[in-house]
Amino acid sequence: MGTVHARSLDPLPMSGPDFVVHGDDAELIGVEPEAKHEVLENKDVVVQHVHIDGLGRTKDDLLGYEIAEVFTATNLIDVMKKSHEAREKLMRLGIFRQVEVVIDTSDGEDALSNGVDVTFEVAELRRLTGSYNTMVGNNEGSMVLGLKLPNVLGRAEKLTFQFSYGTKETSYGLSFFKPQPGHFDRNLSINMYKVSGQFPWSSLRETDRGVSTEINFPIWKTSHTLKWEGVWRELGCLARTSSFAVREESGHSIKSSISHAMVIDTRNSAILPRQGALLKMNQELAGYTGGDASFLKEDFEIQLNKRLCWDSVLSTSLWGGLLVPIGDQPSCIADRFYLGGPTSVRGFSMYSIGPQSEGDYLGGEAFWAGGMHLYTPLPFRPGRGGFGDVFRTHFFLNAGNLCSLNYGEGPRAHLQKLAECIRWSYGAGIVLRLGNIAKLELNYCIPMGVQSGDRICDGVQFGAGIRFL
Repeated sequence: MGTVHARSLDPLPMSGPDFVVHGDDAELIGVEPEAKHEVLENKDVVVQHVHIDGLGRTKDDLLGYEIAEVFTATNLIDVMKKSHEAREKLMRLGIFRQVEVVIDTSDGEDALSNGVDVTFEVAELRRLTGSYNTMVGNNEGSMVLGLKLPNVLGRAEKLTFQFSYGTKETSYGLSFFKPQPGHFDRNLSINMYKVSGQFPWSSLRETDRGVSTEINFPIWKTSHTLKWEGVWRELGCLARTSSFAVREESGHSIKSSISHAMVIDTRNSAILPRQGALLKMNQELAGYTGGDASFLKEDFEIQLNKRLCWDSVLSTSLWGGLLVPIGDQPSCIADRFYLGGPTSVRGFSMYSIGPQSEGDYLGGEAFWAGGMHLYTPLPFRPGRGGFGDVFRTHFFLNAGNLCSLNYGEGPRAHLQKLAECIRWSYGAGIVLRLGNIAKLELNYCIPMGVQSGDRICDGVQFGAGIRFL
């Protein structure tokens, strides 16, 4: 889910330069013979001292890692550059409301002739902050209320409570976040949550109560996440007309799983990128650490973006996944893949492709989906930096398939199933970018390859979310 609109309960910082011309100064403006320009000399300097003013509950050793590079600067331009980078690192910690940098010549008995002192003036966040947000997911919206205790132990730890009420999902959770000092990308988080959701395409209601532990760390140009999750799942029928297949899935189960995710992202933007690539790979193994569910699940996402002439962008994407039950127990409806809708194969109703029973869609154990998109400027765009940069014209071609598998048939039979009865669609529309957090699409879709039981949306279709095929 991505935040569309956020407003913190803390007041906005009222800081910035004041441009004031006093009376005496105004008289001198007209008689100044010529403008004087001072050129900054990039001379060799030695950083003798670095001060941090304004600390309260923050531990000194945490900040030492973030500002260490400042001492390696050898000239004035390098001092300014490394000081700016250190400021960005301090702000990234999420514990300061404001960070200012002051560079001055050294003074005192030990001062060198080319010595400089760097001072970081910081303002810490309050011990307790609150926020309320409006969130948008894949064709659903929600209101989110949150309470946060930043820097709770003095080393950038964060304790967060969040409550979300949405059109299809309601949740609340408590999480603790702990970064490694000096390596903010390496962090640990512990979560406790309860999520209740409705899935009308399956006439299913699900309530999850669980705990999870995540470790995030980078390796070269990749980001990795290791996660253990234990969840108590309660499945129920959403309506009296639910099919027998859905009623069979109703009841309680416990899933305990270990998962790994790897991400490589070189895109210049997560929403409507103009260049770069994305690779996501996820693996989940359930059953070996306890619980009722036992399976191996793999899925991936690939996206390539290429800038063309006339400010146009060609984007291609490919999704795929496979779910293999372990043992004699069949897969659960809550673990299967779903396909179709305005954020995946357009022209079809939400998750309405694949196996179904009495109008209820049951998901599948294997799927693939691909898309090709051409984003162009509006025909009468008013110019760069204005209204035209928010909207784009969108032409697309989507295709995909989803099916259940009989694992006694072998891989060749599985590939044949995925190659049969391919659903595809094409169309055009308008895309609205909401900052760098979400986008809206209004497309005219023409679905093709429709199979018996599929629900289509022939004509205008609206989509909102952060992850699109």
